[in-house]
Parts: sequence; C-alpha cells; structure tokens
Amino acid sequence: MDNEPASPLIGIVGPCGSGKSTLIAGLEKHGYRCRHIAQEHSYVQQMWQVITNPDVLIFLECSFENSTTRRNLKWQPADHEEQLRRLAHAHKNADLIIDTNRFTSDEVLAHALEFLRK
Repeated sequence: MDNEPASPLIGIVGPCGSGKSTLIAGLEKHGYRCRHIAQEHSYVQQMWQVITNPDVLIFLECSFENSTTRRNLKWQPADHEEQLRRLAHAHKNADLIIDTNRFTSDEVLAHALEFLRK
C-alpha cells in the first residue's frame, strides 16, 4: 500500500475567459489535482470553500476586453463587473493571483508551477 500523501488539491477561479480550463489542463499534465470552481456564476461568496475547499486557491485575473475577446462573449462591462463582485471573496483569499492579461498561457502555467513547487 502506498503511504504517500495525496497531492494538494488546487482550486482555480477567475472570470470567464481568464484561462481556468487551460491552466487546469497544464497543471494536471504535471500531476496536480485541480478543480475548476465556477464561483463567477454563484451568488454564494464562499462557494469555493463549501464545494471544493482546496488546499491552494489560484485566482486568474482577466480584463473585460480580454474576457470577451477570448470567449467571444456579447457582454456589457456590467456583466464582467458582476462576475468580479461574485469573485471578490475568492480573490481576497487566494494563495496566488495571476494577471492573465500580461502573460501567455504557457507563462501563466510557469508562474503557477513555480509557486506550487515552493
């Protein structure tokens, strides 16, 4: 029987189009257990804790312009602002915040891996 502890559970949150699915795919290739937390669609501020309660919470920031371009969304700025409001508790409690506006998906993955390896 293998007595090694399970790898930490990594929760990924952020507005639509921030790169959550892409980061999860990259982290899973490196052996990390990840959960996509759709906190941006919930009115329950602590949903990320109640449903997933990850060992590490990574928040991906994304601007309105990039979010709507990446996902081809027909949003108004108020829609994005509402997602940010719903994500405020997760943002405040995140272990790592990555601004995906400034980095490629490979760079976002590299930042997350560097943080997780420390």
